[in-house]
Amino acid sequence: MSESIKVSTMAQLFSEGKTPEVLFWVGCAGSFDDRAKKITKAFVKILQNAKVNFAVLGTEESCSGDPAKRSGNEFLFQMQAVTNIEVMNAYGVKKIVTTCPHCFNTLKNEYPGLGGDYEVVHHTQFINALLKEGRISLEGGSYKGKRITFHDPCYLGRANNIYEAPRLLIQKLDAELVEMKSCKKRGLCCGAGGAQMFKEPEKGNKDVNIERTEEALETKPEIIAAACPFCNTMLTDGIKNKEKEAAIKVMDIAELIAEAGDL
Repeated sequence: MSESIKVSTMAQLFSEGKTPEVLFWVGCAGSFDDRAKKITKAFVKILQNAKVNFAVLGTEESCSGDPAKRSGNEFLFQMQAVTNIEVMNAYGVKKIVTTCPHCFNTLKNEYPGLGGDYEVVHHTQFINALLKEGRISLEGGSYKGKRITFHDPCYLGRANNIYEAPRLLIQKLDAELVEMKSCKKRGLCCGAGGAQMFKEPEKGNKDVNIERTEEALETKPEIIAAACPFCNTMLTDGIKNKEKEAAIKVMDIAELIAEAGDL
């Protein structure tokens, strides 16, 4: 995925008098983290393959404000949010898709109170819609029969009740979906939420991501599927801690779909 991918910005389309079908909100992780950039590229490939008319904000996108809000800095959150809302409202943005549940939750549930009303969808929901509409097709391919366990991101699952979209996509890969003992409404946090991603853990008996990785390993998976860049990082660290990185991959749903669809 090292090849360059051309993506239009809202500013470019706006200058041409065009309005995209959807704004792809990339998020800080998807923009700057080397691992998460691969998820961004995989999702862009899916969008382009489906001929979705989309754009990104590019340098006009700043942090959604999730880490600031979760760590208690409401003032900074509102500054970041209002800046983003002013930019998006100026472009007449109506629909947003994002690969990050933290951005998804913040844009969907907290921006309306500050004047940012948008239809916000998570990328697993969006990919399902593309499949349903026949805009992309999927063959199980290399994932047929693979044992895949899915980790529910907190801000996708328990915060927004989205459990089925990612699981439907795993099943469409003709893979064997194996559930962890703590899943769906009883899902266990990866340990990154609430801005914990950016600090060292407090003293305790065991790090949360290690506990969660152990639950995943109990299912004897070949792949741990995630749908959040933060979860991906925490579970990857867990797999490295258990020295299992040669045998078990941690992959985002978008990467699985892009690879299986040979996009």
